[in-house]
Amino acid sequence: MTRRLPPLPLRRDALGSVAATALTLACAEFVRSGLYAAYLPQAAPRDLGLPLTAVGAAWTAHFAADTVMRGPAGALIARFGLRPVMFGGALLSLGALALLPLVHSVWLLVLIAALHGIGFSTMWPGTMNLTAEAARPGYQGRALTFVSLTVMPLVGAGFLLFGAVAGRADRWPYLLALGVQGLGLLTALAVPLRAPRAAVQEEAPPPAGQGVRASVRALVPLLPAAFMQTLTLTLLGPLLFTIAPQLGVNYWGMVAVLAVGGAVAYGSLPLTGRVADGGHARLAVMLGFALLGLALAGFAATPPAWVLYPLAVVAGVGYAFIMPGWAALVTGTLPEAQRPAAWGVLMTVENAGTALGPLVGTFAFQRLGATGPFLTGAVLALTTAAGYVLFRRAFPERRDAQPT
Repeated sequence: MTRRLPPLPLRRDALGSVAATALTLACAEFVRSGLYAAYLPQAAPRDLGLPLTAVGAAWTAHFAADTVMRGPAGALIARFGLRPVMFGGALLSLGALALLPLVHSVWLLVLIAALHGIGFSTMWPGTMNLTAEAARPGYQGRALTFVSLTVMPLVGAGFLLFGAVAGRADRWPYLLALGVQGLGLLTALAVPLRAPRAAVQEEAPPPAGQGVRASVRALVPLLPAAFMQTLTLTLLGPLLFTIAPQLGVNYWGMVAVLAVGGAVAYGSLPLTGRVADGGHARLAVMLGFALLGLALAGFAATPPAWVLYPLAVVAGVGYAFIMPGWAALVTGTLPEAQRPAAWGVLMTVENAGTALGPLVGTFAFQRLGATGPFLTGAVLALTTAAGYVLFRRAFPERRDAQPT
């Protein structure tokens, strides 16, 4: 007797729409990571005659524009629909890339990077909103996590591929960026105007003013949580391999620790996703940050090298609770009618935490040494977990859809 495979978290009638939207986002992420993190640091001094500080300024301008514009991008999606906004963002990104050969000054590079960031700002709000609406009832957290994890490998692929070809003196890397972004523009044409609706009877929407007030009330408690969690999750990114020798492992030892944590996180998602989507989203996020805080505190104690692997398991389970838990909490808290605009604002705050995380981590490293970032991360993670307990009434649990 064959074992039945678990159902997909997305409705079958929406698979094509979500695939088109996710591919548009994946192309944009591929180009962004490759261009700013791998290609320009090598090519700008050689081909454009610009210093590395110009690349840093372009990186900052791009991500600042992306962060600031995610709220307006969500509002545009709510007003005009997915396809025109995501297509317009992809077109603006392609136009910005087409201007790169004209760069002859730092300020022009910064302006182009900012235009690229404005175009990119439409991608994540559009993809997440469509995915949330296309998810099967009771599978929102798993659907959002599934699509996010599907896109993420393209970030690493762009970095690796552009890093490998950045040394070429011809225009092939530039044409690669244009080609992939052009593919994203074409796939944006297949993005639906609105998300395919499930065949259920819908309630009449509330009056406009009442809906906005409800959206604001639902959004406000999520803002500090969004900032704290991205700040915590990005704290150690640039420092892991610098700190590795002080933890008693070399480069490949740290790679193995990360691999163990990643494998556990991926393997735990079916279970943690059921918890998050089963009406316990806040509990899942709280457990996730509690486990992450305990793991980081364990790393801060600089234990023997073999202990790092059990700690990586604890951290992996923590991440596995946080990812679907946060996704289910957002979709269960924000009113559906105002979700695109509200989620855009939420993503702006998330991006701010992502940008500040490495800064806080490096500051803690300089002040407290190798244990500093782990101690800081542990305090932030446990504080975030405590916040979900103390202010639990601000995060109502949904129990109307029990996944199978």
